[in-house]
Amino acid sequence: MSNNHQNIDDINAPSRKQDHIDLAFRSEVALDKLDRRFYYEPLLSAHPKKDKDISVNFLGQGAQAPLWVSSMTGGTQKANTINKNLARACNDFGFGMGLGSCRSLLRSDEYLPDFAVRPLIGDQLLYANLGIAQVEQLIESNELSLITELLKKLEANGLIIHINPMQEWLQPEGDIITSHPVNTIQKLIDDLDINIIVKEVGQGMGPASLEALMKLPIQAIEFAAHGGTNFAMLELLRSDQQKMDWYESLTNIGHSAEEMVIFSNEIADRLGDACLCSSIIISGGIKTFLDGYYLTQKSNLQAVYGQASSFLKYAQGDYEYLQRYVKAQVEGLRLAHSFLQIRTK
Repeated sequence: MSNNHQNIDDINAPSRKQDHIDLAFRSEVALDKLDRRFYYEPLLSAHPKKDKDISVNFLGQGAQAPLWVSSMTGGTQKANTINKNLARACNDFGFGMGLGSCRSLLRSDEYLPDFAVRPLIGDQLLYANLGIAQVEQLIESNELSLITELLKKLEANGLIIHINPMQEWLQPEGDIITSHPVNTIQKLIDDLDINIIVKEVGQGMGPASLEALMKLPIQAIEFAAHGGTNFAMLELLRSDQQKMDWYESLTNIGHSAEEMVIFSNEIADRLGDACLCSSIIISGGIKTFLDGYYLTQKSNLQAVYGQASSFLKYAQGDYEYLQRYVKAQVEGLRLAHSFLQIRTK
């Protein structure tokens, strides 16, 4: 009787059991692969429902998931498809996005269609992006109004400034940064009433730089830590072998995202009320939702996590390809919230 009942309710049972036998030995996972960042607590939750709340408040706005699309690209043929796909995903799944460098839009609208994604992203956060060298040059030429115009035509919520001295130094077409970036940012704050996020480009920042930024009234700091796409290495790969031999060691300089979480927690505690920026985008080497979950849970600040290359991989073709990927990330986060607790020791 029970066998008949099983056949009616679970017609796939025989084939599934055969799969279990056939795949048992291939399913062994080596002990040295054990992820020791978490306690796995299977008794303390049911499977998460599709509407399980994993939302966060970030920069004064609700995000349905603690995700962020980190700045990538613009001004190329693929950028149009990439940015529009990413904007749709942000709208569908409820999180914000930083555009790639908008330098080409300062004096021309030729590439504006590649960046004009406000109709697709809806009410989600959208930030334009310029390098610190460009901001410095606009200050020197008394042309900061171009930034205001840039934000207006993009309908952007604010500006991301990327700090990239290593990249600029190694880039054949690179700009020379002549002022301390923190002074340039302070000057921008004094002269323009805009929302500002500051980020690195693949090597992260040490504690002194983080502290200097956390003392400023900016919206957020994006880590762009060591471990993800490294734009210093990218520029060396565009160069010749001799330059690679001379300068490759510079690409190993930097800080991991986990190290920067620890830095920022300690700095915020020490600064107290003098900490004017307490929101972070944890990025750099974030490969999976488990990385993002771990680091946002480890942070004591208002935190989301950003991805660039992972999104880029899925954003270059049909939107449905990207949509399936983002859906899997969100579902993975819900599962992590249900069954995983980070280890404190």
